[in-house]
Amino acid sequence: MKRDTILQKIDSASHVIGKTWPLYAFVTSNPLTGYENRHFKQAIIEAEQLAGGHLFPQVSSFRNAWQKGEIDKGELSDLFKKNGIGFSPEESLNEMGSQAAELENQHHEIDRLLIKWLMAFMDEGLAEWSMPNKEKGFYKAWRSLIRYDKEFNLKPLVALPEDSLKALDELLINYSEEDQINILEQHLSALPGWTGYIKYRAETNSEWQKKFNITLEDYLAVRLSIAKNLDMDLLTTNETHENKNEERRLQYLWLKAWEKSWQKRLSKDFNETFQISDANLQSNQTDEIPEAQLVFCIDTRSELIRRHVESKGNYETFGYAGFFGIAMDYENLSDGVVKKSCPPILASSYKVSEQAKNGSQQEVDTYNKRQEREKFTHYFLKRMKHMLPSAFGYVEGSGFFYGIFLFLRTLMPERLYDSKKIEKKSFERNCNPHLHSISDSSSLAEISLEEKIAIVKSAFNLTGWKTFSPLVLFVGHGSHSANNPFGSSLDCGACAASPGRHNARMLAKLANQPEVKQALKDHHINIPDSTFFMGAEHNTTTDEIVLFDSELPDSHKNQLLKLKESLIKAQGSATSERLGKSKNSINAAHIKTNDWSETRPEWGLAKNAGFIVGPRSLTKNMNLKGNCFLHSYDWKMDNEGKALEGIMQGPMVVTQWINNHYYFSSVDNDNYGGGSKITHNVTGRFGVMQGNGGDLKRGLPLQSVNETDQKPYHQPLRLSVYIHAPKERIASILEKNENLKSLLDNEWIYLMVIDPKDSNKILRYEQNLRWEATEKTSVNELVEIQ
Repeated sequence: MKRDTILQKIDSASHVIGKTWPLYAFVTSNPLTGYENRHFKQAIIEAEQLAGGHLFPQVSSFRNAWQKGEIDKGELSDLFKKNGIGFSPEESLNEMGSQAAELENQHHEIDRLLIKWLMAFMDEGLAEWSMPNKEKGFYKAWRSLIRYDKEFNLKPLVALPEDSLKALDELLINYSEEDQINILEQHLSALPGWTGYIKYRAETNSEWQKKFNITLEDYLAVRLSIAKNLDMDLLTTNETHENKNEERRLQYLWLKAWEKSWQKRLSKDFNETFQISDANLQSNQTDEIPEAQLVFCIDTRSELIRRHVESKGNYETFGYAGFFGIAMDYENLSDGVVKKSCPPILASSYKVSEQAKNGSQQEVDTYNKRQEREKFTHYFLKRMKHMLPSAFGYVEGSGFFYGIFLFLRTLMPERLYDSKKIEKKSFERNCNPHLHSISDSSSLAEISLEEKIAIVKSAFNLTGWKTFSPLVLFVGHGSHSANNPFGSSLDCGACAASPGRHNARMLAKLANQPEVKQALKDHHINIPDSTFFMGAEHNTTTDEIVLFDSELPDSHKNQLLKLKESLIKAQGSATSERLGKSKNSINAAHIKTNDWSETRPEWGLAKNAGFIVGPRSLTKNMNLKGNCFLHSYDWKMDNEGKALEGIMQGPMVVTQWINNHYYFSSVDNDNYGGGSKITHNVTGRFGVMQGNGGDLKRGLPLQSVNETDQKPYHQPLRLSVYIHAPKERIASILEKNENLKSLLDNEWIYLMVIDPKDSNKILRYEQNLRWEATEKTSVNELVEIQ
């Protein structure tokens, strides 16, 4: 075979695996992303046949939802009738009760031998002794050392090919074209966590990948060489179980009934909102400018804090993707590490670094010296623990002091982490973020005024902004937890699992520039000179909102003082609702976030089920219980539909990734989730395994989706999107974007339109641009949402 032919076959076969993101940048994504061109039901059946697992909710989940009234009897009956199902609900539950047995792993010995080599080669600084010859690449490094592996027991007189493509050519030459693809698919999906991380490293070209190259062809060459040396068949056949397809059909209909029942309740709430708006329109009309406006991420956790902030005064909130429209990489002053800080589907156009404010260079120098001392201390203690001459003596001698510290962390976790002291020591008090093109070699280079205008203008256009308060806060979000390998999964998904504070500060700096404000007037965005923009961060574990206000003008200090008091009150009521505590809820939140033994510092985005695109008035009077992503949008300010198209192409796709990640981690946590945190073993600094071996875990831990080992918390429902805009506009966008239409036609996403030109009637998207009315409105004319 030609080299290009082999590479094409590997690329074609690699659709069976998604990307596995590292712990330090844990981005939620659809593990079946390569199947999205198939119908959801068909994709699940194919994935199960290839790799095993159970990708529909368990029967116990359906039974529990049925008993709690979460599945509407009428919706289930209609679906059964349309699909010719004669069972009653109880009969169908019993019919699904006997799950097919898991596929036997016929490649266990191959997996075991291969994983130890992957762990050694892909290590990212955790191991003290590095694998030799890593700079040659995975296959060549393995080839140079495999003769010393007694477990492998390489057969005498066997000469391994010089490179991976030659090896694959020799291994596959006697198989047909179809069998070759099947072999590649089977062996890539045998360890989807590891192959997914190889795929991630190759596609992102990370720093470790640049130093120590590993590719899917290297992986396959090593794996198939091991199989051949063990005299194992490269191609295996999986037995199909009778009645499995019928069982999957019933599960699919139960899932769909559950989802349509959820939509039915939300649509009913919307219709009630429209009627209330109709009755109270005159009394609610006001020209009063809010005391402050706050822009939060569309993250489901923002829904809770937005309600509580709004209840504490005349405050207006907006929802916008948490990277705030800046496709950037961020260089952290504390460690010099550069990380992506925008959605993975976007290529970074800019790089942001920190520069000392005027008159603050001395403070920044002091900060840098403190960081250097801390780095050296960390390095010294690590060397003392790991060097052979000092390891035993150091551990024995320091054990008493570590024991005292662990004892205090256990009894008084909240006192060992003071967020206010941390913020006071932060470099952000003395630095400003500086934005320059990622292609510029100089970090001092400025981007053009036109680029600055485009970034700020996009934020206001996408959110449907009309008037400006004296104080406008861009509120990113991040999380804090102790002893949590999956900590980055709780940070901002729109910022590639980084905190959103840096993007928020950057947008505030751009919007405050006088030349930007002046230029925006030509685009009909009139920002008063008295408006001051400020960056902030919402800690989703404690609901504290930290403000970066060091440059606030004196004229705004009284207003900010009042806002700070309101935000503290909002923190108290929000943590009380979230934790179910009437007293000392803030302290309880601090205990959870600082407790080293806490397996669940917060729920993250669990129970996400909906994405609502429209003005805040659409949902302001509704308690959505953190189930929905909220993106602000005003259809009347988007004449050409470009803003809506951007929302559907960007945030809607990202929320689908998040939703699918939670779905698959819930329905099959062993194979598609992270397993229990209790038995996690961090490997190579980039991932976790259960115990001392096995596949790299690619999903969320069990504790992130379950209340107990057996009791689920997250409802595994596919994403339901509600958009407040004319149906014709949305249909036009779908006609132009086949990828979006495909996601809908294949039922990876549901779409409902709240049509303001048709009395806010709610229509559900059906296949091939057909629409169907959901609930009939109970009044003839409903007011257009303002």
